[in-house]
Amino acid sequence: MTASDLSGKHSVPARILVIKLRHHGDMLLITPLIHVLKQRYPTVEVDVLLYEETREMLSANGDIHQIYGIDRKWKKQGTAYQIKQEWALLQALRQRRYDLVLNLADQWRSAIISALTGAKTRVGFAFAKRDSLIWRKSHTLLASTAQHNRQHTVEQNLSILQPLGLDVYDAPAKMGYTDADWQQCAALLPEEIRERFVVIQPTSRWFFKCWSEAKMSELINSLSAQGHAIVLTSGPDAKELKMVETILAGCPDARVYSLAGKLTLRQLAALIDHAQLFIGVDSVPMHMAAALNTPLVALFGPSKLTFWRPWQAQGEVIWAGDYGSLPDPDAIDTGTSERYLDMIPTQAVIDAARRLLA
Repeated sequence: MTASDLSGKHSVPARILVIKLRHHGDMLLITPLIHVLKQRYPTVEVDVLLYEETREMLSANGDIHQIYGIDRKWKKQGTAYQIKQEWALLQALRQRRYDLVLNLADQWRSAIISALTGAKTRVGFAFAKRDSLIWRKSHTLLASTAQHNRQHTVEQNLSILQPLGLDVYDAPAKMGYTDADWQQCAALLPEEIRERFVVIQPTSRWFFKCWSEAKMSELINSLSAQGHAIVLTSGPDAKELKMVETILAGCPDARVYSLAGKLTLRQLAALIDHAQLFIGVDSVPMHMAAALNTPLVALFGPSKLTFWRPWQAQGEVIWAGDYGSLPDPDAIDTGTSERYLDMIPTQAVIDAARRLLA
């Protein structure tokens, strides 16, 4: 099957494999590409190959037929076990007889898997660091990355369709969950707030992306005084839970409830989807809020806004760089305790929240 076959009106691929081996947020941002594929070819079965720990980001997405995972824990079981699992995965992929493979990843492993699927059309990116015969031979078509430094991550992902004659750069992201996810989440909330609450996610796995605990407490106190119920969320990491504990200590009289560390990603999606407003830092939940079309206030520090600002967001993005000088994102020590977001005034966030809650 050639590029012209795929872009023609009469040829419809039966099965497509999308490969992305990255973090949780990256997986959510491939859903616009999957949406485009389903819109273009309604009967196609779109499969995804990802890292196993990110499966929950896509497991309730109705556009996806099958998810295959590479478990990075395999190697801890020994070489023989890892080879056995990798071989079984490859055999499962080959049995699918894909018409098209879209390799969004930049790892050698993804290129080799693409080649070994046996798909007639295999599209990858012409990454400068992968300018080699093996990379070129692993794919039948390569998409240019020349514009990537000026494109959002979603637009970068969509650009892989260019060699197929599909020029699409705007499509919605999607975060799925089930009714059971919401029921399990709602059971953890007081009944009187289930219809009206604000979700605040103050933490990230990288603390340089976080606002100070004192400012978060001040924000919560202000919103509570205005009559809003606040639900705090975070990941299960001990450092994140300690941060939430400190925030709560700063607002003892506020109408605030903590579900920190208690929710699965899909339950968190259900919570955010039912919220009046989401407030959070540059993290996976922020991208989930944008995908769910929940009004949001997103706080950004030294992150690449061009790549990572919330896609299709309804709300406001507040960037610390508007209040002072930030270091180059590529120069950041991710282990630093520096809170770059502290340049953002508390009142700026309070005002944004008021506007969106009005």
